[in-house]
Amino acid sequence: MNEAQAKLARQARALNMRHARGRTLPAIVLMTDDAREVDWVGAVSALPRGSAVIVRHRDPALRERLAQRLKPLCRAKRVALLIADDPALAQRVRADGIHLPEKRIGRLRGVRAKNVTWLVTSAAHSAPAVRRACDADAVFVSPVFGTASHPDRDVLGVVRFAALAREGRAVYALGGVDTKTIRRLQAHRIVGIGVIGGWARS
Repeated sequence: MNEAQAKLARQARALNMRHARGRTLPAIVLMTDDAREVDWVGAVSALPRGSAVIVRHRDPALRERLAQRLKPLCRAKRVALLIADDPALAQRVRADGIHLPEKRIGRLRGVRAKNVTWLVTSAAHSAPAVRRACDADAVFVSPVFGTASHPDRDVLGVVRFAALAREGRAVYALGGVDTKTIRRLQAHRIVGIGVIGGWARS
């Protein structure tokens, strides 16, 4: 872990510790993105103990290959491994949970019923979606700030994000979060941050 990553980890932990569910959820969740050239093994290796990684590569073969590669590392590092939108793969690799996109929120209850030990998270981009994700352990609200993953999507900004965060029980800020932008989230009740470039390029 380099100096910038260590700083971001401290900032995320401070947010996490102020939240009632901070003891049960990771402060930092790394999202993989197959549109970026990133050393994902190196990025996961730098995560602090107790963090999580969501493998969300869109190509099924690449997603499984990366999940299989990260599994032993995550186990050794005590980093939770979640699979995006692929319960079958999550079961095959014995992942710690699953992450569902907003369009799959309706499946949350069924996924949880079949996998009671999983950490189950969801994405949400609106107040109704945050409320519909009530069966998730946590919801990722995005994009808070400008992000390379979705360059054409309108950002929420801090005020709109804060309003959405109040709708959920355990909310992560995702999208453009780094050591500078995270300062703008300090006053808000969130459990942690989702990161991609803010961690991988640090």
